[in-house]
Amino acid sequence: MHVSFFIARRLKFKGKFASVSIAVSFLVMILAVSVSSGFRHEIRNGLSQVSGDVQLMRPDMNFLDGTSPIEAAPDYLPYVESLGFVEAVNPVVYRAAIVKKSDDIYGILVKGIPGGVQAAHENLSTDSLSLAVSIPSRLAAVSGLAPGDRMLTYFVGDKMKVRQFTVAAVHETIAGTDDKFLVYADISDMRQLNGWNDGEASMLEIVLLPSCRSEEDIRSAEKEVGFVVNAYSSDNDSAVVASSSVSRFPQIFDWLGLIDFNVFFILALMSIVAGFNMVSGLLIMLFENIPAIGLLKAVGMKDRSIAGAFLSSAAVLVLKGMAAGNALAALLCVIQNQTKLLRLNPENYFVSFVPVHFDAGMIVLADAVAFVLIMLFLLIPCLFISKVDPADTVRVR
Repeated sequence: MHVSFFIARRLKFKGKFASVSIAVSFLVMILAVSVSSGFRHEIRNGLSQVSGDVQLMRPDMNFLDGTSPIEAAPDYLPYVESLGFVEAVNPVVYRAAIVKKSDDIYGILVKGIPGGVQAAHENLSTDSLSLAVSIPSRLAAVSGLAPGDRMLTYFVGDKMKVRQFTVAAVHETIAGTDDKFLVYADISDMRQLNGWNDGEASMLEIVLLPSCRSEEDIRSAEKEVGFVVNAYSSDNDSAVVASSSVSRFPQIFDWLGLIDFNVFFILALMSIVAGFNMVSGLLIMLFENIPAIGLLKAVGMKDRSIAGAFLSSAAVLVLKGMAAGNALAALLCVIQNQTKLLRLNPENYFVSFVPVHFDAGMIVLADAVAFVLIMLFLLIPCLFISKVDPADTVRVR
């Protein structure tokens, strides 16, 4: 066994406050990383469900009036679907409408999707319901609509059209993704409303793989999809342009960027706090062992080896605090995931609860960087060892 490790096992680190500080610091760091990852995971997946990650629509981007359809299965579709980052390509039909409930009216956006309400809600049967829709919880709250209620809906255009939908379910959506309430309906009902055939849609929504939903990946996918469409479009295909959720909802992605900056600040701050507490604890340890340091130097042990012994003892304490902080953070994350105990105002945070996502890669990286920073801080008190003179600390009797 190396002599430095042998000595380190016999050193007693008495900085109890430092050990608690290490555990608390790592607890805060891991929670910050998990919450940041949770927001990215929840919001990006929510945006993907609401509008897809990349959209193909007419160049004038007028997809709400029901008069300008594009092909649901254009010639370039197989080439888009074969791209490695594409999970699915869905034709959808959009129409703006007004809902009347008693004397109140609400502006809504009806989205016809393949499979209708059953596609948005698993294990929900709508076979017995006519014109079934799923409404957002915000609309349900302000209008008093509930599953089973009739929803009188007016579609304004060249000719007013009225439909009596049946509320089959209520869903949560990402706040701030549209100015109107997003209502899901069956795409066949919306095509019939517009007088379209089964091969027409308002736009094609491209859903990317979950691992490809960062802002950079979405922007890159938008460019590549646009290139593929231009390369493989035929004369029979309608002219379309590629847009992305990043350009449609820039405020949400800017907010996610701010969250990431705050997490970086928290990681740096907690590393500094833990580092300084460990520095004070190690200094105390060094002062208490001045005679031992002098004796070791007297028998020929170098300053570097002596510092290694004290650093090894401190590293063990840091690792124990890291393990305790990680374990407690994991427990709190599991509790929040299961209970959604901590709630948020979706108008300010886009979601109604504090989302947590235990990203193992990011957590290991945060632990490693914090550990290295703390150990670098601990090199400062080790400079004290070179100042210890064996002649002043060792007395021969």
